[in-house]
Amino acid sequence: MTCKFLKNIHLRIAALLVALVLGAPGATTQPRRPNILLALADDWNWPHSALAEVRVIRTPVFDRVCREGVRFSNAYVSAPSCTSSRCAILTGQWHWRLEEAANLGGWLQQKKYPVYPELLGRAGYHVGMIGKGPDGRGKNEPPGPRYKDFDAFMAARPAGQPFVLWFGSHDPHRPYDKGCGVKGGMNPEDVQVPACLPDSPEVRSDLCDYYWEIQRYDREVGEMIRKLEQTGELDNTIIVMTGDNGLPFPRCKSNLYDTGTKVPLAIRWGNEVKGARVVSDFVNLADLAPTFLEAGGLTPLPEMTAHSLLGILRSDKSGEVEPARDHTLTGKERHCEAQEKGNTGGYPCRAIRTSGFLYIRNHEPARWPAGVATAAECEGGVAYHDIDNGPAKSYMIAHHEEPGVRKLFDLGFGKRPAEELYDLAKDPEQLVNVAADPAYQGRRRSLADRLLDELTATKDPRILGDGTRFDKYNKPKN
Repeated sequence: MTCKFLKNIHLRIAALLVALVLGAPGATTQPRRPNILLALADDWNWPHSALAEVRVIRTPVFDRVCREGVRFSNAYVSAPSCTSSRCAILTGQWHWRLEEAANLGGWLQQKKYPVYPELLGRAGYHVGMIGKGPDGRGKNEPPGPRYKDFDAFMAARPAGQPFVLWFGSHDPHRPYDKGCGVKGGMNPEDVQVPACLPDSPEVRSDLCDYYWEIQRYDREVGEMIRKLEQTGELDNTIIVMTGDNGLPFPRCKSNLYDTGTKVPLAIRWGNEVKGARVVSDFVNLADLAPTFLEAGGLTPLPEMTAHSLLGILRSDKSGEVEPARDHTLTGKERHCEAQEKGNTGGYPCRAIRTSGFLYIRNHEPARWPAGVATAAECEGGVAYHDIDNGPAKSYMIAHHEEPGVRKLFDLGFGKRPAEELYDLAKDPEQLVNVAADPAYQGRRRSLADRLLDELTATKDPRILGDGTRFDKYNKPKN
């Protein structure tokens, strides 16, 4: 009896040693799976943070995540429109592959296009969302079950279970409490007005209101980080701070210029990620889905067109880390229903962005990029529905014939040619289209061919001859 008992003990010890060496399931040396917190601002454009030396704004939480993690200086969205951008993040696929989800307000068919929260949930993660996410049907919202706040989400988590949380802030989306920025102590004279907007007191004050809401988002994320610190879970949590598209001003959001597609992005993950690094590789927010899956111990799905950032995060390098990431793609289908009466189409366009150039292909140049406008709408300052209503927009409409506004109005509200090309070394603000300049024809052709090749490879309906399907999708109703 004693010999048999000792033999069993020896076998168990041997099995445990094998498990420890090989990392078998349940072995005590297996690293804990990380929690995942995506904090997504609504309409937060690069470079609007204190770290980017925007003097008016204070973003101590984002600055901290940058110091203790990795900041990506070339982060872009798949589309400069809420639904399509967020659905690309969830699926790890270009938005033009997602059927009606490529349009603002379109449903994401989760059975056809799996999302990372659902996949992680099946693997044992506690899943949930707070705030704004892509449209869903009833309780089946793509980011997961909805919770009132962070405390409610954490209280519902089973003990010891890792979590994946989607925090969709409503800031800095319009409408704003007009004048809140100045009332909050911001000095309009310190505002750096984007080159695509007129420099006027109205625009400067409007930008202050936008900054003020960014600061509120920053504080909300800071409160969640504070609670993670209190529970000792901060360093085992992947924290991502970013935005879903550009700022809600003319020639910004809903456009393929950097003011519409380039966003802040910082990722912190305790000791797993060496901090205080700035990476210049081009990344797209769709890359987050395969990153989260890989960090959670899963293999990204083969249909995902995006690529995990885990190699960059676990590197100790700054600057260029993965040389193949020398460009990104962006695009847009329908934002608002803003074309002529009876035309439910949007303003379809695609772009390729490199370090030196931005090339844009407008598929329907006869349409209006910002939407059409009646005389009555112009008088009321609410025309051009692809641009969010606000003081800056109203000012540009009211003063569009003035010398200092006319050119900017045409750039933001007028029609555009089929091709646009911007030389970023000479024109970083992307205001001078050189697509027709003879000196740039070689560059234009090479970028156009490269864009076409990648869109073809990813089966973009606009390229494959079925692009009108996007125009036919009606905005869903609950």
